[in-house]
Amino acid sequence: MNREKLPGIGVLTSGGDAPGMNAVVRAVVRTAIFQGARVFAIKNGYQGLVNGGNDIVPADGRFVTGIIHDGGTILGSARCKEFMERSGRLEAAAKLVALGIHRLAIIGGDGSLTGAMVLHREWQELLDELVKTGRIPEERVNQNRDLRITGLVGSIDNDMCGTDLTIGADTALHRIVEAIDAIYDTAVSHHRAFVVKVMGRRCGYLALMSGLITGADWVLIPEKRPEARSWKQEMCRILKQGLDAGRRASIVVLSEGVKDSEGHDIDLPDVRDALRSILGLEVRVTELGHVQRGGHPSAFDRIQATLLGNAAARVLLSGKMKYNPALLGMEGFHIITSSLDKCLQKNREVADAVDVGDSRRAMEKRGRFFAGAFKAKTILKRPLPSARVSGENPVLALMHAGAPAPGMNTAVRALTRLGIEAGYKMLGIQHGFEGLVAGDVRDLDWMSVNGTSGMGGAFLGTKREIPGEEDFAPIERQLHQHNIKGLIIIGGLAGYTGANLFRLNRHGFQRFSIPIVCIPATISNNLPNTDLCIGSDTALNNIIEAVDKIKQSAVALKRCFLVEVAGRYCGYLALMSGIATGAERVYLHEKSVTLQDLSRDIQFLKNSFKGDRHLALLLRCERSHNYYDTEFMRTLFEAESGNDFSVRHALLGHLQLGGSPAPLDRILAIRFADNCVRFVDNALKNRQAPAVFMGIKRGKIRFFDLAILEKLMDIDYSRPQNQWWLKFWPVARTLV
Repeated sequence: MNREKLPGIGVLTSGGDAPGMNAVVRAVVRTAIFQGARVFAIKNGYQGLVNGGNDIVPADGRFVTGIIHDGGTILGSARCKEFMERSGRLEAAAKLVALGIHRLAIIGGDGSLTGAMVLHREWQELLDELVKTGRIPEERVNQNRDLRITGLVGSIDNDMCGTDLTIGADTALHRIVEAIDAIYDTAVSHHRAFVVKVMGRRCGYLALMSGLITGADWVLIPEKRPEARSWKQEMCRILKQGLDAGRRASIVVLSEGVKDSEGHDIDLPDVRDALRSILGLEVRVTELGHVQRGGHPSAFDRIQATLLGNAAARVLLSGKMKYNPALLGMEGFHIITSSLDKCLQKNREVADAVDVGDSRRAMEKRGRFFAGAFKAKTILKRPLPSARVSGENPVLALMHAGAPAPGMNTAVRALTRLGIEAGYKMLGIQHGFEGLVAGDVRDLDWMSVNGTSGMGGAFLGTKREIPGEEDFAPIERQLHQHNIKGLIIIGGLAGYTGANLFRLNRHGFQRFSIPIVCIPATISNNLPNTDLCIGSDTALNNIIEAVDKIKQSAVALKRCFLVEVAGRYCGYLALMSGIATGAERVYLHEKSVTLQDLSRDIQFLKNSFKGDRHLALLLRCERSHNYYDTEFMRTLFEAESGNDFSVRHALLGHLQLGGSPAPLDRILAIRFADNCVRFVDNALKNRQAPAVFMGIKRGKIRFFDLAILEKLMDIDYSRPQNQWWLKFWPVARTLV
């Protein structure tokens, strides 16, 4: 094969670094090689394009080995003044044509992607000039006329249209939330107020979301300019109400780029001095700075970066692009393609609205999710509800069912406060359906859920048992005794099954005819009609953190590690953590494992370790095979390894269930809670009694009738009939 005639793909990172950029580079390189293309790594962003030479080098699979978990960018990034001028872009075009590169995957923010747009717009003129001046032969130029560009947004600020989350934003949110959670602990100990400044430039996403999910008392963002003459007094009034209500600490989150209604900058000293002078508080300030950019990327950033990099290479090498240049983004875990030009235009409209202080238009342009989060934050941050709740208010009951999932407490806190604000008395049923049978309940008020958003576990308690026929009469008595008008169940399949039993037995038990809503919460992500369940993202982060340490322990020992992860018969955690960690093999029950498969894998490992491989990682879902369990596979691989490598295994067990919920799980819990309360409120006002379960599809919350549950589930294996994530199985295989 004459590789000189194959398409040349260049990959570069530009602008500020963002965690996950390396995962994109790895995916682009390996996918392009798999499809037969020549791949070039362009170092130092657009400066490398201008410089050429050693800044544009061929990349093979080894070039990107072991980088998926690294922060920053191995390609480097630099601001390039030359590229901003036409003469610099002419030099870049000359370097690209000389190497036969006419496919570009560019990872960066809006400035970097604007540069890509300009290069594409001028490309034909630049090539004509190269021919006219005799720098490049016309035949060579004509071979490179078809310039294709895909843009992937690498930015911690989440400030780009065309994607739900930019690459790096979730990791930055992890850093911020970890810091605020830690700061809250010390603030409580000393009865202090803390002001935390976060990045974002002109976008308040990081500040808004971190404030929302940590329970911060006040948030200042560029999109919502506070009144110049009253914002300090209003902020201090709310904080004082919280202190009077029993809060032992106060947290204010300040975004970069905040101005008041008269255009004056608001910075840390302004907030600090207001708290000191008006409230007389002891105040500390923390500017998180570049710690938000650094460190290992989160599970979500690794996965979305890998999927986007894989898609970018495939799009660039396909016969036709829907848009050119194209921006690749994500709706949840679903890849979407948009016109880069139109996305940049929308971005400018948002920036213009922020710059002129048009808060209404800025919030509108950020989208419904952003505006909804701001509204939810406005309610959840209140020290007390706006209306007094008494025993005469209708009662909504909350409970868990199934195994604990990180984020359950976040959901209870949000449901409690949003429910109270909507005019309901909130009741917590403890220990699942057993507690409902026994009447083990507790009142939930505004302050009883304070500080619970970041707690792991489930403070209401949870069990896997579902009610039997003998439990229906006691349950009906409890519903009657406590005057429960609506029931919200947060949990897994046990909760769905129990709720469906209530629906099926309404003809015999009148009190079952109330609105019943199931909110999906299980680390296995094995529930129907939802892309994600509360808890699954935390479990993925727990897995990759453990696997990263395992890989570090074995890197110099010529060792194969076989790691078992949770999920029972559902392979979501295994496949997604395999993508996030770069595992050589992933074993799922959905993709049946045979002795022939294991034999091929053993030979693959033997050949690899005879070369320069020092480490191999194999992941298996806990019930990927009824007979070939983890110990069998470890023994088999060890017996066949000879002296080429050693084999160890690790069962991650309950560590996947524990820890503080990840930011995405907290956000998901709050979104479910917000939509759930509004749904139940509307049903009760219209005298309806739906029995439904919730889901999130492509970023949108939806409700589904429990009557369709059995049709959607594979009952034998406790997993959905349609598992959307299995479409990424070929990606995992390709990148190995």
